[in-house]
Amino acid sequence: MNIVCLDLEGVLVPEIWIAFAEASGIPELKRTTRDEPDYDKLMKWRIGILKEHGLGLKEIQDTIATIDPMPGAKEFLDELRSLTQVIIISDTFTQFATPLMKKLGWPTIFCNTLEVADNGEITGFKMRCEQSKLTTVKALQSIGFDTIASGDSHNDLGMIQASKAGFLFKSTDQIKADHPELPAYETYDELLAAIKATL
Repeated sequence: MNIVCLDLEGVLVPEIWIAFAEASGIPELKRTTRDEPDYDKLMKWRIGILKEHGLGLKEIQDTIATIDPMPGAKEFLDELRSLTQVIIISDTFTQFATPLMKKLGWPTIFCNTLEVADNGEITGFKMRCEQSKLTTVKALQSIGFDTIASGDSHNDLGMIQASKAGFLFKSTDQIKADHPELPAYETYDELLAAIKATL
């Protein structure tokens, strides 16, 4: 019983925070989990910058509305879902992910939730569980699934390393250099072939 666990941003859709950094003209917001392994620290820092600039959920959602999946992502996901079960496991938030899930054909996603004040200010965030990607993969394994995982960032390494098979996808040169034991791919065709070989 196989189940494929995929990261979202950087794998199927562009990085939301990078798009918002460009739209808002705040280059500091380009920092992502590719750069900062500590997600809690990263999010608290982001919320501080949003507060400083008087920006809230609406402004980020306006940017997300302009984001499309990466070329070939939906076709890749459709083919993969015809072969096996797939779950997207992301450290993003429901309030960000929903419009993107619509564009991807409503795949299953496990993600987190933002705490938002009545005026739209993002005041905090609620993680689904500790080390959400690794914890989720281990939970799936505990109910009889063999997991196959792929992602691009520091926060994906736990689920990739704990799975029956794991692959880096469109990752950074540094992460690839630090983890030469992990196969690394750049195209959906390569990733699909690698996953098919493990099913």
